[in-house]
Amino acid sequence: MRRITRAAAAVTGLGLFVLLIAMPAAEAAVFNPDSFTLKNGLRVVVIENHRVPIVTHMVWYKVGAADERRGKSGIAHFLEHLMFKGTKTLKPGEFSRIVARNGGRGNAFTSSDYTAYFQSVAADRLETVMRLEADRMANLVLTEKVVRPELKVVIEERRMRTDNRPAALLREEATATLYANSPYGIPVIGWEREMRQMTAKRALAFYHRYYAPNNAILVVAGDITAARLKPLAEKYYGVIPARPIPPRLRPQEPAHHAPRRVVLRDERVGQPAWARRYLAPSYMSAGKENAFPLQVLSEILGGGTTSRLYRRLVVEQKLAVNAGAWYQPNSVDRTAFGLFATPRPGVDTARLETAMQAEIDKVLAEGVTAAEVETAKTRLSTAATYARDSVGTGAHIFGAALAIGRTVAEVEAWPDHIAAVTADQVKAAAAVVFQARNSVTSVLLPKRRVGTPARTTRPSPVGARSRAPDKVPAKTGAGAR
Repeated sequence: MRRITRAAAAVTGLGLFVLLIAMPAAEAAVFNPDSFTLKNGLRVVVIENHRVPIVTHMVWYKVGAADERRGKSGIAHFLEHLMFKGTKTLKPGEFSRIVARNGGRGNAFTSSDYTAYFQSVAADRLETVMRLEADRMANLVLTEKVVRPELKVVIEERRMRTDNRPAALLREEATATLYANSPYGIPVIGWEREMRQMTAKRALAFYHRYYAPNNAILVVAGDITAARLKPLAEKYYGVIPARPIPPRLRPQEPAHHAPRRVVLRDERVGQPAWARRYLAPSYMSAGKENAFPLQVLSEILGGGTTSRLYRRLVVEQKLAVNAGAWYQPNSVDRTAFGLFATPRPGVDTARLETAMQAEIDKVLAEGVTAAEVETAKTRLSTAATYARDSVGTGAHIFGAALAIGRTVAEVEAWPDHIAAVTADQVKAAAAVVFQARNSVTSVLLPKRRVGTPARTTRPSPVGARSRAPDKVPAKTGAGAR
Protein backbone atom coordinates (compact mmCIF):
# COMPACT_ATOMS: atom_id res chain seq x y z
CA MET A 1 0.00 0.00 0.00
CA ARG A 2 1.23 3.44 -0.80
CA ARG A 3 1.90 5.95 1.93
CA ILE A 4 2.26 9.73 1.95
CA THR A 5 3.84 12.38 4.12
CA ARG A 6 2.83 15.99 4.40
CA ALA A 7 4.90 17.00 1.46
CA ALA A 8 4.66 14.01 -0.75
CA ALA A 9 1.98 11.66 -1.59
CA ALA A 10 0.16 8.88 -2.86
CA VAL A 11 -1.80 7.86 -5.83
CA THR A 12 -0.13 9.09 -8.98
CA GLY A 13 3.07 10.58 -7.67
CA LEU A 14 4.39 13.64 -5.89
CA GLY A 15 3.72 16.15 -8.66
CA LEU A 16 0.04 15.34 -9.02
CA PHE A 17 -0.55 15.23 -5.29
CA VAL A 18 1.03 18.63 -4.78
CA LEU A 19 -1.15 19.92 -7.63
CA LEU A 20 -4.28 18.54 -6.01
CA ILE A 21 -3.58 19.94 -2.59
CA ALA A 22 -2.25 23.29 -3.75
CA MET A 23 -5.09 23.97 -6.17
CA PRO A 24 -8.21 22.43 -4.74
CA ALA A 25 -10.95 24.76 -5.70
CA ALA A 26 -10.19 25.14 -9.36
CA GLU A 27 -11.36 21.54 -9.70
CA ALA A 28 -14.37 22.29 -7.52
CA ALA A 29 -15.47 25.14 -9.79
CA VAL A 30 -15.32 22.71 -12.68
CA PHE A 31 -16.99 19.78 -10.94
CA ASN A 32 -19.67 21.67 -8.95
CA PRO A 33 -20.10 18.83 -6.43
CA ASP A 34 -23.27 17.87 -4.63
CA SER A 35 -23.01 17.35 -0.89
CA PHE A 36 -25.18 16.01 1.90
CA THR A 37 -24.76 14.67 5.44
CA LEU A 38 -26.25 11.45 6.82
CA LYS A 39 -28.02 11.40 10.17
CA ASN A 40 -24.99 9.74 11.79
CA GLY A 41 -22.74 12.64 10.75
CA LEU A 42 -21.06 11.15 7.68
CA ARG A 43 -20.36 13.91 5.16
CA VAL A 44 -20.89 12.82 1.54
CA VAL A 45 -19.58 14.60 -1.57
CA VAL A 46 -20.61 13.55 -5.09
CA ILE A 47 -18.67 14.73 -8.15
CA GLU A 48 -20.24 13.83 -11.47
CA ASN A 49 -18.05 12.91 -14.42
CA HIS A 50 -19.86 10.83 -17.02
CA ARG A 51 -17.05 10.59 -19.58
CA VAL A 52 -16.41 6.94 -18.79
CA PRO A 53 -18.49 4.41 -16.78
CA ILE A 54 -16.15 4.27 -13.78
CA VAL A 55 -16.16 5.73 -10.27
CA THR A 56 -13.59 6.52 -7.61
CA HIS A 57 -14.87 5.77 -4.11
CA MET A 58 -12.95 7.27 -1.19
CA VAL A 59 -13.42 7.30 2.58
CA TRP A 60 -11.35 9.90 4.44
CA TYR A 61 -10.93 9.81 8.21
CA LYS A 62 -10.10 13.05 9.98
CA VAL A 63 -7.18 11.57 11.82
CA GLY A 64 -3.51 11.26 10.94
CA ALA A 65 -0.07 10.92 12.43
CA ALA A 66 -0.26 14.35 14.09
CA ASP A 67 -3.24 13.15 16.15
CA GLU A 68 -1.31 10.30 17.78
CA ARG A 69 -0.46 10.41 21.45
CA ARG A 70 3.12 11.31 22.26
CA GLY A 71 5.36 8.28 22.42
CA LYS A 72 3.05 6.19 20.21
CA SER A 73 4.11 7.34 16.77
CA GLY A 74 3.20 5.32 13.69
CA ILE A 75 -0.12 3.99 14.95
CA ALA A 76 -2.23 5.86 12.34
CA HIS A 77 -0.17 4.46 9.49
CA PHE A 78 -0.02 1.02 11.09
CA LEU A 79 -3.81 0.91 11.42
CA GLU A 80 -4.05 1.76 7.73
CA HIS A 81 -2.21 -1.50 7.05
CA LEU A 82 -4.37 -3.42 9.50
CA MET A 83 -7.61 -2.26 7.90
CA PHE A 84 -6.92 -4.90 5.23
CA LYS A 85 -6.61 -7.69 7.81
CA GLY A 86 -10.23 -8.73 7.99
CA THR A 87 -13.56 -8.12 9.67
CA LYS A 88 -16.25 -10.25 11.29
CA THR A 89 -17.22 -11.45 7.80
CA LEU A 90 -14.02 -11.09 5.75
CA LYS A 91 -10.74 -12.95 6.12
CA PRO A 92 -7.40 -11.09 6.02
CA GLY A 93 -6.68 -9.93 2.48
CA GLU A 94 -10.16 -10.81 1.22
CA PHE A 95 -11.13 -7.16 0.83
CA SER A 96 -8.46 -6.56 -1.82
CA ARG A 97 -9.16 -9.87 -3.54
CA ILE A 98 -12.85 -8.99 -3.96
CA VAL A 99 -11.99 -5.58 -5.38
CA ALA A 100 -9.55 -7.17 -7.84
CA ARG A 101 -12.06 -9.86 -8.88
CA ASN A 102 -14.49 -7.07 -9.72
CA GLY A 103 -11.95 -5.44 -12.02
CA GLY A 104 -11.07 -2.65 -9.62
CA ARG A 105 -7.99 -1.37 -7.87
CA GLY A 106 -7.70 0.02 -4.39
CA ASN A 107 -5.21 1.35 -1.93
CA ALA A 108 -4.82 3.66 1.06
CA PHE A 109 -2.55 6.38 2.38
CA THR A 110 -1.81 8.22 5.59
CA SER A 111 -0.67 11.78 6.20
CA SER A 112 -0.21 13.91 9.28
CA ASP A 113 -3.81 15.14 9.09
CA TYR A 114 -5.89 12.35 7.56
CA THR A 115 -6.08 8.74 6.45
CA ALA A 116 -7.84 7.74 3.24
CA TYR A 117 -8.97 4.52 1.57
CA PHE A 118 -9.97 4.35 -2.09
CA GLN A 119 -11.14 2.09 -4.86
CA SER A 120 -11.61 2.71 -8.57
CA VAL A 121 -14.17 0.37 -10.16
CA ALA A 122 -16.74 0.16 -12.92
CA ALA A 123 -19.81 2.18 -11.99
CA ASP A 124 -21.96 -0.94 -11.73
CA ARG A 125 -19.63 -2.33 -9.05
CA LEU A 126 -19.87 0.71 -6.78
CA GLU A 127 -22.28 -0.94 -4.38
CA THR A 128 -19.83 -3.78 -3.80
CA VAL A 129 -17.01 -1.52 -2.66
CA MET A 130 -19.38 0.57 -0.55
CA ARG A 131 -20.48 -2.57 1.26
CA LEU A 132 -16.87 -3.61 1.84
CA GLU A 133 -15.68 -0.20 3.04
CA ALA A 134 -18.64 0.29 5.36
CA ASP A 135 -18.02 -3.16 6.82
CA ARG A 136 -14.48 -2.36 7.86
CA MET A 137 -15.51 1.04 9.20
CA ALA A 138 -17.54 -0.80 11.86
CA ASN A 139 -16.35 -4.40 12.11
CA LEU A 140 -12.55 -4.60 12.02
CA VAL A 141 -11.14 -7.66 13.78
CA LEU A 142 -7.53 -7.72 14.97
CA THR A 143 -5.52 -10.34 16.81
CA GLU A 144 -1.87 -10.50 17.74
CA LYS A 145 -1.54 -13.37 15.26
CA VAL A 146 -2.20 -11.03 12.32
CA VAL A 147 -0.73 -7.89 13.88
CA ARG A 148 2.78 -9.17 14.68
CA PRO A 149 3.70 -10.14 11.08
CA GLU A 150 2.32 -6.83 9.79
CA LEU A 151 4.46 -4.96 12.30
CA LYS A 152 7.51 -6.52 10.69
CA VAL A 153 6.21 -5.31 7.34
CA VAL A 154 5.94 -1.66 8.41
CA ILE A 155 9.34 -1.74 10.12
CA GLU A 156 10.83 -3.07 6.90
CA GLU A 157 8.94 -0.37 4.99
CA ARG A 158 10.60 2.25 7.16
CA ARG A 159 14.02 0.76 6.48
CA MET A 160 13.39 0.61 2.74
CA ARG A 161 11.82 4.07 2.32
CA THR A 162 13.77 6.04 4.93
CA ASP A 163 16.67 4.37 6.70
CA ASN A 164 18.26 3.08 3.49
CA ARG A 165 17.94 6.40 1.65
CA PRO A 166 20.16 9.27 2.76
CA ALA A 167 17.93 11.89 1.12
CA ALA A 168 14.90 10.53 2.97
CA LEU A 169 16.81 10.45 6.25
CA LEU A 170 17.81 14.06 5.75
CA ARG A 171 14.23 15.12 5.00
CA GLU A 172 13.08 13.39 8.17
CA GLU A 173 15.76 15.12 10.23
CA ALA A 174 15.02 18.51 8.67
CA THR A 175 11.29 18.16 9.35
CA ALA A 176 11.90 17.11 12.95
CA THR A 177 14.14 20.16 13.35
CA LEU A 178 11.66 22.58 11.79
CA TYR A 179 8.92 21.54 14.21
CA ALA A 180 10.34 21.72 17.71
CA ASN A 181 6.99 21.02 19.39
CA SER A 182 4.36 20.48 16.70
CA PRO A 183 3.56 16.81 15.97
CA TYR A 184 4.27 17.56 12.31
CA GLY A 185 7.89 16.93 13.25
CA ILE A 186 7.15 13.24 13.86
CA PRO A 187 7.39 11.04 10.75
CA VAL A 188 4.10 9.59 9.55
CA ILE A 189 5.54 6.09 9.56
CA GLY A 190 6.79 6.62 13.11
CA TRP A 191 10.07 6.27 15.01
CA GLU A 192 11.26 2.68 14.95
CA ARG A 193 11.57 2.29 18.72
CA GLU A 194 7.97 3.39 19.19
CA MET A 195 6.76 1.34 16.23
CA ARG A 196 8.07 -1.82 17.88
CA GLN A 197 5.74 -1.22 20.85
CA MET A 198 2.55 -1.38 18.78
CA THR A 199 0.03 -4.12 19.61
CA ALA A 200 -3.39 -5.26 18.48
CA LYS A 201 -4.91 -3.73 21.61
CA ARG A 202 -3.33 -0.35 20.90
CA ALA A 203 -4.39 -0.40 17.25
CA LEU A 204 -7.97 -1.30 18.13
CA ALA A 205 -8.11 1.47 20.72
CA PHE A 206 -7.05 3.97 18.04
CA TYR A 207 -9.60 2.48 15.62
CA HIS A 208 -12.49 2.77 18.08
CA ARG A 209 -11.43 6.28 19.06
CA TYR A 210 -11.37 7.75 15.54
CA TYR A 211 -12.95 5.46 12.94
CA ALA A 212 -16.58 6.50 13.05
CA PRO A 213 -18.95 7.93 10.42
CA ASN A 214 -19.10 11.32 12.14
CA ASN A 215 -15.31 11.56 11.78
CA ALA A 216 -15.28 10.57 8.11
CA ILE A 217 -15.98 11.94 4.65
CA LEU A 218 -17.25 9.82 1.79
CA VAL A 219 -16.35 11.16 -1.65
CA VAL A 220 -17.53 9.45 -4.83
CA ALA A 221 -16.52 10.80 -8.23
CA GLY A 222 -17.32 9.60 -11.71
CA ASP A 223 -20.35 8.10 -13.43
CA ILE A 224 -22.73 8.67 -10.53
CA THR A 225 -25.32 11.17 -9.30
CA ALA A 226 -26.28 12.24 -5.81
CA ALA A 227 -29.76 10.83 -6.35
CA ARG A 228 -28.32 7.38 -7.09
CA LEU A 229 -25.66 7.51 -4.39
CA LYS A 230 -27.70 8.72 -1.43
CA PRO A 231 -29.80 5.53 -0.99
CA LEU A 232 -26.63 3.43 -1.15
CA ALA A 233 -24.86 5.64 1.36
CA GLU A 234 -27.79 5.39 3.75
CA LYS A 235 -28.02 1.63 3.25
CA TYR A 236 -24.38 0.84 3.99
CA TYR A 237 -22.95 3.76 5.96
CA GLY A 238 -26.08 5.24 7.47
CA VAL A 239 -26.65 2.27 9.77
CA ILE A 240 -23.27 2.70 11.52
CA PRO A 241 -23.78 4.59 14.79
CA ALA A 242 -21.91 7.81 15.52
CA ARG A 243 -19.47 7.92 18.43
CA PRO A 244 -17.90 10.72 20.48
CA ILE A 245 -14.68 11.90 18.81
CA PRO A 246 -11.91 13.59 20.83
CA PRO A 247 -11.14 17.16 19.74
CA ARG A 248 -7.98 17.90 17.80
CA LEU A 249 -5.97 19.50 20.57
CA ARG A 250 -2.39 19.53 19.34
CA PRO A 251 0.77 21.02 20.83
CA GLN A 252 1.55 24.26 19.05
CA GLU A 253 4.89 25.42 17.69
CA PRO A 254 6.60 28.02 19.90
CA ALA A 255 8.37 31.09 18.59
CA HIS A 256 11.70 30.35 16.91
CA HIS A 257 14.72 32.52 17.62
CA ALA A 258 17.55 31.16 15.44
CA PRO A 259 18.02 29.53 12.05
CA ARG A 260 18.76 25.83 12.14
CA ARG A 261 20.91 23.62 10.01
CA VAL A 262 21.07 19.89 9.31
CA VAL A 263 24.04 18.36 7.49
CA LEU A 264 24.11 14.70 6.52
CA ARG A 265 27.23 13.07 5.15
CA ASP A 266 26.77 9.54 3.91
CA GLU A 267 28.99 7.29 1.84
CA ARG A 268 25.95 6.30 -0.24
CA VAL A 269 25.46 9.86 -1.52
CA GLY A 270 26.44 10.32 -5.14
CA GLN A 271 24.91 13.73 -5.73
CA PRO A 272 24.97 16.56 -3.16
CA ALA A 273 21.74 18.47 -2.57
CA TRP A 274 20.64 21.65 -0.83
CA ALA A 275 17.23 22.56 0.58
CA ARG A 276 15.61 24.99 2.96
CA ARG A 277 12.17 25.08 4.49
CA TYR A 278 10.44 27.85 6.39
CA LEU A 279 7.50 27.71 8.76
CA ALA A 280 4.52 29.08 6.84
CA PRO A 281 0.81 29.66 7.39
CA SER A 282 -1.69 27.18 6.01
CA TYR A 283 -5.33 27.49 4.96
CA MET A 284 -6.35 26.84 8.57
CA SER A 285 -3.67 28.50 10.70
CA ALA A 286 -3.00 32.03 11.87
CA GLY A 287 -1.90 34.14 8.92
CA LYS A 288 -4.06 32.14 6.50
CA GLU A 289 -4.69 35.29 4.45
CA ASN A 290 -1.16 34.74 3.09
CA ALA A 291 -1.88 31.24 1.77
CA PHE A 292 -3.08 32.31 -1.68
CA PRO A 293 -0.24 34.82 -2.27
CA LEU A 294 2.21 32.13 -1.16
CA GLN A 295 0.82 29.74 -3.77
CA VAL A 296 1.46 32.38 -6.41
CA LEU A 297 4.95 33.01 -5.00
CA SER A 298 5.74 29.30 -5.12
CA GLU A 299 4.75 29.23 -8.78
CA ILE A 300 6.85 32.31 -9.57
CA LEU A 301 9.94 30.94 -7.83
CA GLY A 302 9.66 27.27 -8.67
CA GLY A 303 7.00 26.61 -11.28
CA GLY A 304 9.07 24.77 -13.86
CA THR A 305 11.85 25.74 -16.22
CA THR A 306 10.61 29.31 -16.69
CA SER A 307 10.57 30.03 -12.95
CA ARG A 308 12.90 32.54 -11.32
CA LEU A 309 15.04 30.01 -9.50
CA TYR A 310 15.49 27.75 -12.51
CA ARG A 311 16.35 30.61 -14.83
CA ARG A 312 18.77 32.25 -12.42
CA LEU A 313 20.54 29.25 -10.89
CA VAL A 314 20.37 26.71 -13.72
CA VAL A 315 20.26 28.66 -16.98
CA GLU A 316 22.05 31.93 -16.25
CA GLN A 317 24.53 31.24 -13.44
CA LYS A 318 24.94 27.54 -14.28
CA LEU A 319 25.33 26.63 -10.60
CA ALA A 320 22.63 23.97 -10.44
CA VAL A 321 21.10 21.21 -12.51
CA ASN A 322 17.75 21.74 -10.85
CA ALA A 323 16.13 24.34 -8.59
CA GLY A 324 12.62 25.08 -7.43
CA ALA A 325 10.14 25.79 -4.67
CA TRP A 326 7.13 24.11 -3.08
CA TYR A 327 4.32 25.05 -0.73
CA GLN A 328 1.57 22.88 0.72
CA PRO A 329 -1.16 24.95 2.42
CA ASN A 330 -3.64 22.13 3.04
CA SER A 331 -2.79 21.54 6.72
CA VAL A 332 -4.58 21.86 10.05
CA ASP A 333 -1.64 23.72 11.62
CA ARG A 334 1.27 25.76 10.27
CA THR A 335 2.94 24.17 7.27
CA ALA A 336 6.18 24.77 5.35
CA PHE A 337 7.40 26.68 2.33
CA GLY A 338 10.38 24.97 0.72
CA LEU A 339 13.25 25.79 -1.64
CA PHE A 340 15.64 23.27 -3.17
CA ALA A 341 18.54 23.01 -5.58
CA THR A 342 20.95 20.38 -6.85
CA PRO A 343 24.46 21.73 -7.60
CA ARG A 344 26.25 21.08 -10.85
CA PRO A 345 29.28 18.80 -10.57
CA GLY A 346 32.15 20.78 -9.11
CA VAL A 347 29.91 23.50 -7.60
CA ASP A 348 30.19 23.78 -3.85
CA THR A 349 26.88 23.77 -1.94
CA ALA A 350 27.95 26.91 -0.04
CA ARG A 351 28.27 28.80 -3.32
CA LEU A 352 24.88 27.54 -4.41
CA GLU A 353 23.38 28.58 -1.09
CA THR A 354 24.78 32.09 -1.46
CA ALA A 355 23.11 32.40 -4.85
CA MET A 356 19.81 31.07 -3.48
CA GLN A 357 19.95 33.55 -0.61
CA ALA A 358 20.49 36.36 -3.10
CA GLU A 359 17.25 35.41 -4.85
CA ILE A 360 15.39 35.38 -1.53
CA ASP A 361 16.81 38.79 -0.64
CA LYS A 362 15.75 40.12 -4.03
CA VAL A 363 12.16 39.06 -3.45
CA LEU A 364 12.18 40.64 -0.01
CA ALA A 365 13.65 43.89 -1.28
CA GLU A 366 11.97 44.27 -4.68
CA GLY A 367 9.01 41.91 -4.58
CA VAL A 368 7.69 40.40 -7.80
CA THR A 369 6.32 42.05 -10.90
CA ALA A 370 2.67 42.32 -11.89
CA ALA A 371 3.50 40.40 -15.06
CA GLU A 372 5.00 37.53 -13.06
CA VAL A 373 1.90 37.38 -10.88
CA GLU A 374 -0.45 37.26 -13.87
CA THR A 375 1.62 34.57 -15.57
CA ALA A 376 1.69 32.47 -12.40
CA LYS A 377 -2.06 32.80 -11.91
CA THR A 378 -2.68 31.76 -15.49
CA ARG A 379 -0.48 28.68 -15.10
CA LEU A 380 -2.22 27.67 -11.89
CA SER A 381 -5.66 28.04 -13.41
CA THR A 382 -4.69 26.24 -16.61
CA ALA A 383 -3.18 23.29 -14.75
CA ALA A 384 -6.29 23.03 -12.60
CA THR A 385 -8.51 22.99 -15.67
CA TYR A 386 -6.54 20.19 -17.28
CA ALA A 387 -6.70 18.17 -14.07
CA ARG A 388 -10.49 17.81 -14.39
CA ASP A 389 -10.02 14.98 -16.90
CA SER A 390 -9.07 12.62 -14.08
CA VAL A 391 -12.03 10.94 -12.40
CA GLY A 392 -10.14 10.68 -9.12
CA THR A 393 -8.87 14.27 -9.00
CA GLY A 394 -11.97 15.81 -7.47
CA ALA A 395 -12.24 13.04 -4.89
CA HIS A 396 -8.73 13.78 -3.65
CA ILE A 397 -9.26 17.52 -3.61
CA PHE A 398 -12.44 17.51 -1.58
CA GLY A 399 -11.42 14.70 0.73
CA ALA A 400 -8.16 16.39 1.69
CA ALA A 401 -9.83 19.77 2.14
CA LEU A 402 -12.79 18.62 4.21
CA ALA A 403 -10.58 16.37 6.33
CA ILE A 404 -8.71 19.38 7.71
CA GLY A 405 -11.87 21.36 8.42
CA ARG A 406 -12.48 23.36 5.25
CA THR A 407 -15.91 23.59 3.64
CA VAL A 408 -17.12 22.96 0.12
CA ALA A 409 -17.83 26.67 -0.25
CA GLU A 410 -14.28 27.58 0.79
CA VAL A 411 -12.84 25.12 -1.67
CA GLU A 412 -15.01 26.43 -4.50
CA ALA A 413 -13.89 30.00 -3.82
CA TRP A 414 -10.26 29.17 -4.69
CA PRO A 415 -10.30 30.60 -8.26
CA ASP A 416 -11.59 33.93 -7.00
CA HIS A 417 -8.97 34.09 -4.24
CA ILE A 418 -6.13 33.30 -6.66
CA ALA A 419 -7.43 35.76 -9.25
CA ALA A 420 -7.43 38.51 -6.63
CA VAL A 421 -3.77 38.09 -5.60
CA THR A 422 -1.61 41.16 -6.25
CA ALA A 423 2.14 41.71 -6.46
CA ASP A 424 2.03 43.67 -3.20
CA GLN A 425 0.33 40.76 -1.43
CA VAL A 426 2.98 38.36 -2.72
CA LYS A 427 5.76 40.60 -1.41
CA ALA A 428 4.04 40.93 1.97
CA ALA A 429 3.57 37.15 2.22
CA ALA A 430 7.24 36.61 1.36
CA ALA A 431 8.20 38.93 4.23
CA VAL A 432 6.05 36.86 6.59
CA VAL A 433 7.67 33.57 5.56
CA PHE A 434 11.26 34.33 4.60
CA GLN A 435 12.53 34.94 8.13
CA ALA A 436 15.82 33.22 8.89
CA ARG A 437 14.82 32.37 12.46
CA ASN A 438 11.95 30.25 11.12
CA SER A 439 14.12 28.25 8.73
CA VAL A 440 15.93 24.94 8.56
CA THR A 441 18.62 24.50 5.91
CA SER A 442 19.56 20.94 4.99
CA VAL A 443 22.62 19.84 3.07
CA LEU A 444 23.28 16.35 1.73
CA LEU A 445 26.94 15.51 1.08
CA PRO A 446 29.02 12.45 0.30
CA LYS A 447 30.94 11.17 3.29
CA ARG A 448 34.70 11.79 3.03
CA ARG A 449 36.64 8.57 3.26
CA VAL A 450 39.40 8.26 5.81
CA GLY A 451 42.68 9.43 4.31
CA THR A 452 41.07 11.57 1.63
CA PRO A 453 42.17 15.23 1.80
CA ALA A 454 39.42 17.55 2.90
CA ARG A 455 38.24 20.02 0.29
CA THR A 456 38.32 23.66 1.32
CA THR A 457 34.89 25.29 1.23
CA ARG A 458 33.59 28.71 2.00
CA PRO A 459 31.62 29.21 5.21
CA SER A 460 27.87 28.90 5.05
CA PRO A 461 26.09 32.18 4.40
CA VAL A 462 23.44 31.33 6.98
CA GLY A 463 25.94 31.53 9.80
CA ALA A 464 24.71 28.51 11.77
CA ARG A 465 27.50 26.18 12.74
CA SER A 466 27.44 22.49 11.93
CA ARG A 467 29.10 19.81 13.99
CA ALA A 468 31.87 17.56 12.85
CA PRO A 469 31.13 16.31 9.32
CA ASP A 470 31.51 12.68 10.33
CA LYS A 471 28.58 12.95 12.73
CA VAL A 472 25.55 11.56 10.92
CA PRO A 473 23.28 13.44 11.00
CA ALA A 474 24.54 16.75 12.38
CA LYS A 475 22.13 19.37 13.66
CA THR A 476 22.67 22.69 15.35
CA GLY A 477 20.67 25.67 16.41
CA ALA A 478 17.56 26.15 18.50
CA GLY A 479 15.26 23.19 18.58
CA ALA A 480 17.80 20.59 17.47
CA ARG A 481 17.25 17.28 19.14
